[in-house]
Parts: sequence; C-alpha cells; structure tokens
Amino acid sequence: MALQLFAHQEPFDFGWLEVGSGHRIYYEQCGACDGVPAVFLHGGPGSSINPNHRRFFDPAYYRVVLLDQRGCGRSTPRGETAHNTTADLVEDLERLRAHLGIERWMLFGGSWGSTLALAYAQRHWARVTGLVLRGVYLGSAEELDWFVLGLRRFVPEAWNAFAAGSPVDSASALVRWYAQRVASADEAAARRWVEYESAVMAVGEAPGAGAAVDGASLVARVRVQLHYLVNDCFLAPDQLLAGLGGIAHLPGIIVQGRRDLPCPPLTAQRLHAAWPASQLRMVEDGGHSALHPAMSAALVRATGDMKGMLEGAAP
Repeated sequence: MALQLFAHQEPFDFGWLEVGSGHRIYYEQCGACDGVPAVFLHGGPGSSINPNHRRFFDPAYYRVVLLDQRGCGRSTPRGETAHNTTADLVEDLERLRAHLGIERWMLFGGSWGSTLALAYAQRHWARVTGLVLRGVYLGSAEELDWFVLGLRRFVPEAWNAFAAGSPVDSASALVRWYAQRVASADEAAARRWVEYESAVMAVGEAPGAGAAVDGASLVARVRVQLHYLVNDCFLAPDQLLAGLGGIAHLPGIIVQGRRDLPCPPLTAQRLHAAWPASQLRMVEDGGHSALHPAMSAALVRATGDMKGMLEGAAP
C-alpha cells in the first residue's frame, strides 16, 4: 500500500530567525503563498523536519510553515539545551508567526509535536484556527513510565539491551542515567537509546531500513530529547488537560493509531473526553509513524476535512 500523500514540493521560502539566547531556528514555507496558514510541529523532542512533512497538506489551499525547534535539525546551535524549554519553544512560534506576518494559523503536530501544539494553543489561543494532532503525548510521568519500563513486555530483547548496566528501579532514574551520559557526548549511550526507541516504534510497521545518522547528529538529537524528559517536558502535572478550557471553542481532529505503542490510544481518549469539540479518529491498522500508509491517509484526510472548519481563517 503506497503512502497517501500529496506530491513532493519545494519550499518557496526558507531562512533562519534569531530567537534570543544565541538560538537561531530554521524555517521554510511551502504550498500557496496566499493560502490558509498552517504550521507543522515535529516530534522528539529533538527530531527535525524532512521533505515528507510538507506532503500532508493540499498545496493549493494551505500556506505551510515548517521549522526545526531549538537545538534541532538545521537550527543552531545544534543540540543546545540551555534556554531550551517548552515555554521557549512556544514563544519561538509566536516570534516566527509575527515575523512571517501571519495573523492566525492551524497547528499540525504529532507525538511531541502534539504536546507543543497544545501548549502553544493554550498560551496563544487567539492565534490558532484549529489543530490536527497525531499520536498524542501529554508529557506525564505515567506516559514516561510506560515508554521506559512498561514496553519491556512487548520488546523484551530490545529492552534488555537498553537497560543493561543502568538503574531500572524507576523510569526517572533510567532516563537520568542516559541523560548524564549523552550530555557528556557518549555516542554509544545515544545509539542504545535510539535503538530501543526504534524497536518500539517498529512494532506493527512495515519493515524498512532507517536512515544513517552521523554520531554528532545522533548525540545532539538525543541530548535534547533527554533534556526534556528529565525535566517533565517543563510542564506541570496534568497541565495540558487542565488548560483545555481555553481552547474548548477550537476545532480539533485527533488521529490515533490503534497499534501505537509509544503513545497508546488511552492518552488520545483522555484528551478527546476533556475536549468535546475535538474529533477522535482511531486508525485500526496504524501505529506511531505518520508515514504508515493508513496513518498518512488519515492525516491527509484530516487536513482536508479541516478546510471546512477553518471558515474565516483565510488571510
């Protein structure tokens, strides 16, 4: 089954924006120059954008903004964790929106991107037209415990390699152990973390070879990710659920893979139950990856359906 995405498109604009404390974020725009604005928020934390991320949106309708978050991808300095918090990322989005002359935009985020989308929407609801979220992650201790410890029931071989020689009395202890090593540029530890993450995400997905990543890029990505996990994603307990009242009026489509192990359906169900205006679309064959054919089809359908919900959002 082929990916259900729009044709590849090149950006019509790209650049770097100075956002303070020595950070510069990379951004690009594609689609229709005068289209309805949407912003793509990548996962991780610590990952980056890639050309396939442009393809979830109708290029004749949407003006799509994509960016690498602080310390990620082509943003500089790569792997920097100082002055890198959820609040910083939220305000970076505001700076970028103003820089591009956008009044309001639709948010599209998956996994950690869904976390950031909710945090931004709750802080700057007047700048948001709607949300499309995938593989919801709310930054809770329960979710981290599931990822770090609970998933050993599904991938015991990968988990044994992941946990070897590290403290396993709690998820937070294991994450701190990895964070300390990756902060000191331990490439082997970073690779072990990524191998476990990849094993978990591969369950239920079509087999395929991952792209080769150089050691420095790998360490930078994992350093940012663990920085956020050690600090509870810089969110108060249940902050995102408690803050839904401020965006109750906004349309939202939650696309959730039934077979998503890292971000299981229960979290999406909780979000939907607390946000009555949202739609929850369960993809029975889908996992965590947005590029699973069933997931890509559901996400393209969601951005298409969102058009009808964005009446009055055109620039």
